[in-house]
Amino acid sequence: MKTTETPPPAGPVEDHPRISKTPAVPQKAKSSEGGILNVFSHGALILWAIMVVMPLLWAVMTSFKDDASIFSSPWSLPDKLHFDNWSRAWSQAHMSDYFANTLIVVGFSLVGTLVLGSMAAYVLARFEFPGNRFIYYLFVGGMSFPVMLALVPLFYVLNNMRLLNTLPGLILVYIAYSLPFTVFFLTSFFRTLPSSIAEAAFVDGASHTRTFFQIMLPMAKPGLISVGIFNFLGQWNQYMLPTVLMNGDPNKKVLAQGLVELATSQGYKGDWSGLFAGLVMAMLPVLAAYIIFQRQVVQGLTAGALK
Repeated sequence: MKTTETPPPAGPVEDHPRISKTPAVPQKAKSSEGGILNVFSHGALILWAIMVVMPLLWAVMTSFKDDASIFSSPWSLPDKLHFDNWSRAWSQAHMSDYFANTLIVVGFSLVGTLVLGSMAAYVLARFEFPGNRFIYYLFVGGMSFPVMLALVPLFYVLNNMRLLNTLPGLILVYIAYSLPFTVFFLTSFFRTLPSSIAEAAFVDGASHTRTFFQIMLPMAKPGLISVGIFNFLGQWNQYMLPTVLMNGDPNKKVLAQGLVELATSQGYKGDWSGLFAGLVMAMLPVLAAYIIFQRQVVQGLTAGALK
């Protein structure tokens, strides 16, 4: 038995009652909605940029004024550039010593954090063994542990180890403080790297150590730079830990302590121009590091999402 097909309607398709037609969204309406969203997003970004950049520019401008101009005309440009503010803050306020101590502490702690954190993250990301997830979540839990609760135990531990009021003791504390976030970040990054290259290295007779340092670590360069910038920001601006653990010798203070010392050294006759000069000195290395490595930071943050 054959089935016959119903002939199509003779009239136009749009006039037939059995055929529904989905209304099309006008292209002009789509473009107008996209334009409104673009205007709103760009306006929000411009407002945020102004809120961030204006205080920085004001601090730089104020660092070249004298104390009288800071209070009489705080928003105007300096009548002339007072470079003596910078020299006074660098020499008389001992900002050079604070700067050198901060470079030593942050430099060694940053290298130690990246080396130890990358090794631990590589093992947790690439090898399966009993307790793998427990150790990983232990590091994740360390991110949520308030550092204020560890100040008193840290004080007594360093005191018993003869490391209180010493730069090596502060370096070790900085490394322990930064390891949880470093391991958490790099574990996710190492999981995105292709395993075929490491397997080829093992076939060629490379050891695990050589494979890690010569193959996997260079491939993880964007992630290392990203987490290094975040750790550099946190360690450079750290104030609470050095205040508690480095309160003995004034010659071993870091920049954050030096700025507070500069603000309170003269009581009511504060050296405001020198204070702003010291503040800009403390900001310049952080800004320079981010400007130089901003492309690598973006690549490291988006590598996992892109792959």
